[in-house]
Amino acid sequence: MAILVFRFSILSVLLFQVLSANSSWTVKFLPGFSGPLPFVLETGYVGVGENEEVQLFYYFVKSEGNPEKDPLVLWHTGGPGCSGLSGLAFEIGPLNFKEQQYSGSLPQLILNPFSWTKNCSIIFLDLPVGTGFSYAKTPQALQTGDFGQVQTSHQFLRKWLIEYHPEFISNPFYVGGDSYSGLIVPVVTHEILEGNKRVLPLVNLQGYILGNPITIRNSHKNFAIPFAHRMTLISDELFESLTTSCNGEYVNIDPTNVECLRHYDTYEKSVSKIYNGNILLPKCPSASWKLQDMSARRSLYKTPKVLHDLKLPLPTLGCPTYKYLLSHYWANDNRVRKALHIQERSIGEWIRCQYRDDYSFDIDSSFPYHVNLSSKSYRSLIYSGDHDMVVSHLDTQAWIKSLNYSTVDDWRPWFIMDQVAGYTRSFANKMTFATIKGGGHTAEYTQQESLKPFLAAPKPSRQLPLPLSIAPFPLLPFL
Repeated sequence: MAILVFRFSILSVLLFQVLSANSSWTVKFLPGFSGPLPFVLETGYVGVGENEEVQLFYYFVKSEGNPEKDPLVLWHTGGPGCSGLSGLAFEIGPLNFKEQQYSGSLPQLILNPFSWTKNCSIIFLDLPVGTGFSYAKTPQALQTGDFGQVQTSHQFLRKWLIEYHPEFISNPFYVGGDSYSGLIVPVVTHEILEGNKRVLPLVNLQGYILGNPITIRNSHKNFAIPFAHRMTLISDELFESLTTSCNGEYVNIDPTNVECLRHYDTYEKSVSKIYNGNILLPKCPSASWKLQDMSARRSLYKTPKVLHDLKLPLPTLGCPTYKYLLSHYWANDNRVRKALHIQERSIGEWIRCQYRDDYSFDIDSSFPYHVNLSSKSYRSLIYSGDHDMVVSHLDTQAWIKSLNYSTVDDWRPWFIMDQVAGYTRSFANKMTFATIKGGGHTAEYTQQESLKPFLAAPKPSRQLPLPLSIAPFPLLPFL
């Protein structure tokens, strides 16, 4: 009897291990895409927390180049609370939605010829918990914030990489993200660095990548006005009046400063019809199913919720936000959920950007983490679409300048097919800053230009470095 009990216990442990390991699936076909996928897509869940009460959903696309040697990137979409599907199907991933009039049938998917996965593997993560298809087993586990997001990201990476995908442990590794993730990514990178001091095997950390990142909370709002002036959206006279009366502070205006308030009201009226995400594009109604108070793709900081009013217009074909509407129809189709292996009854309606009232905004600045990582010679690529008024290049250049590192390679253009695609400079702290000409708040507006860093990248070394040694940064576009 004791032998039978022992055998049963062993079988139970083995079954548990099999079920635990079987939390990922290779997806060969996707509803809406014609034929088999010409790249390797894996989806799955990784449980984090003491009792795995947080189940993080991810999309993993293996490099179409040399996945055994190419870099591995963990991509954080902004928000906080925007799904990794945004990165996969709008920005840097291998798929795009075919923008055609929705007729009630399933929206179609097409290939993005400018995917970053041409020569790197990317994990697109639904983070924080409650985002996209990620879910919690308890109400308490849903309560999170900036630092909570950092901790779960680090736990996810360790588990995904070491327990489930050890074949990638020696690949050069980078943390990436855009928009609100500018507050998250540097902290996650620092956590991985600290984790390498405590846990083996080492994550082959090389650096981080940020697009139009928030770095100091609300700083981007102050820089929106000088950006609007540079782009001739407001007059010289109004800019001078704002500068004089408001003293450069437009976030918390003194309610007794009547002159400043009057000029700021004039400014808001001047730009009210501008699409902040990319000022070159038309401003259309929001495509968010639950919100109508968004002028850009992400909330960036806590904003009041506004339930969707069915009487309010939705974006039409030709609007930059129309593809978000298509994604809503696609991701809420039962055939799609089955193909992605979504856990039944784990979530209700899929919402591209899910903003929670109880989210804790507890990181006010990631600047100290940039300082720390720079001091340890980790490389970084910071890029800005030069027509983004949400987090303008002026804001980004201001905090980079305050790092006070000398310039190694001064301001110069970079090219695609002999045409200027943007400008760049690099610094002694192994940081490169680049603008993308005509670009907006994310890579979705200029996918070809955003791919340039990866097409021009030198091949990285597979050799695992010492914790603080740095191999050449394979994603820097302008070496």
